[in-house]
Amino acid sequence: MKSDHLPRHLALLLFVVVVLAWGSNWPVTKSMVQSIPPLWTAALRSLVASVVLLVLLWGQGNLVVPRRGDLPVVVGIALPHMVAFSSLVAIGIQFVPAGRAIVLGYTTPLWVIPAARLFLGEPITRYHLAGGAVALAGLAIMFNPASFDWSDGRSLLGNGLLLLAAACWAVSIVYVRAHRWISTPFQLVFWETLLASGLLAVLALFFDGVPEVAWTPRLVLLLLYGGVCGNALAYWAIAVVNRSQPAAVTSIGLLATPVVGTLMAALTLGEPITLALLGAMTLIIGGIALGTVTHRQERH
Repeated sequence: MKSDHLPRHLALLLFVVVVLAWGSNWPVTKSMVQSIPPLWTAALRSLVASVVLLVLLWGQGNLVVPRRGDLPVVVGIALPHMVAFSSLVAIGIQFVPAGRAIVLGYTTPLWVIPAARLFLGEPITRYHLAGGAVALAGLAIMFNPASFDWSDGRSLLGNGLLLLAAACWAVSIVYVRAHRWISTPFQLVFWETLLASGLLAVLALFFDGVPEVAWTPRLVLLLLYGGVCGNALAYWAIAVVNRSQPAAVTSIGLLATPVVGTLMAALTLGEPITLALLGAMTLIIGGIALGTVTHRQERH
């Protein structure tokens, strides 16, 4: 098995890459689903990622066929994360503002922290619990249930799908941490996106049929950005981080993504930034620091 050790500064750098890529990808997805059916949006982005990764791996002479021992992790990333999470988000975001959708999509620590303890035996420190609680309190403020129209069936559906997406992602995070890797995440991510592309295309054909898309240069650029940065780059980076860091740390650290995504949605889609939102962001950042940084001091 390849070494799981990842220097702290590299883990932090890859975290930043993932947060920026996925945070900016939410408003990109929100824009794309206005022109392309949601399941086709996810399928096409995954296909772009597959092509890019194939070219990179082939050019480096690093393209390998997954070993039998790595097949479970290929499926464990492709199905719950790349297919289920992407599909549920792409559908749910049609009925929910991008800022709120990001918040719901990143409630993964609610599922990951207890699952990591139950299935992986990872210790859950008081810093993990405190950091997760503080960050989730920030998410609760961003969500603001008091302002939610509970009588709107479409909005309820969208919010429910996004919460289900978060639970699916949690399954992937926990499994990736448990897997004993043979090949590297970079060697396997192509096969994951390829599998996801095929499954997403089948789902899209079944539910949406062949789409009629009015292609524009802007839409092509959005698709390329989503495929290259939001899928290929981010999926590789998070797999590397996920296998080297405790699952609780990964899930808490990823809560920085809603902050970036909300800011990007405000800049690109005109969604408002309120005083409550700024306070929520402060709580989220503080919770991340508490849950992913200070817990290290407890071990020394």
